[in-house]
Amino acid sequence: MKSKIVYISKLSLIIFIGIVLFILNLFIGSVLIPFKELFSIFFEPEYNSTVSTIVFNYRLPQAITALLSGAALSVAGLLMQTLFRNPLADPSMLGISSGAGLGVAITILFTGILGGNALSSLGFWSNIGVSLAAFLGATSVLMLILGFSSKIKNMTTLIIIGLMISYLAGSMTDILKFFSIKDDIHAFVIWGMGTFSSVGISKLSFYTISILPVLFASLFLAKSLNIMILGDFYAENLGVNIKRNNIIIILISGYLTAIVTAYCGPIAFLGLAIPHLTRFIFKTSDHRILIPGTMVIGMTVSLLCNLVARVPGFEGNLPINAVTAFIGAPIVIWVILRRR
Repeated sequence: MKSKIVYISKLSLIIFIGIVLFILNLFIGSVLIPFKELFSIFFEPEYNSTVSTIVFNYRLPQAITALLSGAALSVAGLLMQTLFRNPLADPSMLGISSGAGLGVAITILFTGILGGNALSSLGFWSNIGVSLAAFLGATSVLMLILGFSSKIKNMTTLIIIGLMISYLAGSMTDILKFFSIKDDIHAFVIWGMGTFSSVGISKLSFYTISILPVLFASLFLAKSLNIMILGDFYAENLGVNIKRNNIIIILISGYLTAIVTAYCGPIAFLGLAIPHLTRFIFKTSDHRILIPGTMVIGMTVSLLCNLVARVPGFEGNLPINAVTAFIGAPIVIWVILRRR
């Protein structure tokens, strides 16, 4: 009973911090919005100004995108670490992010090579085209990994195959970059830095619908994940279908990674660092606590990163990967030193 109260207290505190950060994301940026005016935008229906356009068309969608992306990548990282029993596993381990990068490279770089002109200057490529290319590349690698996982029982072998696919996709991307136009390379590099501002108000509904049901489905994996910690031998004796369970975990974590990477670019460190931060805060390995805790902490840290990336004094946004690496890298170092 006491441990349950402690868990609820910690979770409530994190949710409160997340709400505060969400509100700060709405009125802190390149243009500071007074809290009184922000209050008027939400509670006075007839209130209309340029500020309301900034909040509803840009800052609110960006904050919601940060929430969903942080939760999705953090849960995907937790599933990967449990599946492979590797504290340094993350969503990009199986080459899904590299597959998304290759899809974008083919869209931006290869078509530029064929056309002889930078697509960015001609206006042929758009966020929708890049997102679609990234999703197709990521899902293609995911289907390939699922095919291997149905035939391979050893998870270490699957990790090696994922790394080789990642190297192969990276090699093909580098070849395309070598022959590409400078403006197209610049556009590809900008995509690779990651951002929560690319979803926007027009694609937010689809992005939300794509992520929320899968996050909800991940909650039902808690029991089987707890059994998997004991090892495959005990899990089989307790009636867990290891092969099917592994495929479901790879499918959910891969899908979440693919969606976020397609819309926001490859976001680093959240999937690697947040599960460890969650274990440290809640002092447990029970996935009934870890999965919702990871979601909430992932949302909160993601909002913090988005806020730092939009601090006043910078025109536009800092690359989100620069901020997530600054926060996530010390956590990973701490994990390595702690586990020796």
